[in-house]
Amino acid sequence: MNEIQAMPTPNPNTIKFLVNIDFLDAGSIDFPDPEKAKNSSLPSTLFEIKGVVGVLIGTNFVSITKHYEAGWETILEKASKIIKEVPADSVHIDPELIEKAKEKSTEDNAIVTKINHILDTEIRPAIAMDGGDCSFEGYEDGVVTLALQGACSSCPSATLTLKMGIESRLKEEIPEVTEVVQV
Repeated sequence: MNEIQAMPTPNPNTIKFLVNIDFLDAGSIDFPDPEKAKNSSLPSTLFEIKGVVGVLIGTNFVSITKHYEAGWETILEKASKIIKEVPADSVHIDPELIEKAKEKSTEDNAIVTKINHILDTEIRPAIAMDGGDCSFEGYEDGVVTLALQGACSSCPSATLTLKMGIESRLKEEIPEVTEVVQV
């Protein structure tokens, strides 16, 4: 049985579960709906809980987002039990999604490399502490496109995080970056 620790996030509709096993080598995979989770056992099982509307799997954490009308009392215990009982030695995520996540993080453009370095070493670890993540979606003409995930995707502070945190940091380090937008 896995050791887990449930942690609140700035988003009142998302809980982060730290787990003592590694799901991924790096990054995260967002499951915004049951359709994307259909070939991934852990998120699929979590979507079976009434009220769960999003799952994010990180290196050693799982963030669950509930519908704003659902109560945690109906979700927390069931989700905890599922995560505690996940076998540490099996694949819980569609291997295709894992491969796509790896490919997405390996761009050869020098600016993109700098952006990904800052995201991976500074930004993502900071927002992962709150049960969220961001994935690099693209860079074109000075505009960085990110997808906020997990707790960050529907957080009331997401715009502030995006503009005052991420955008400011990237502009400071990479003069070519003019704006950061969310998809």
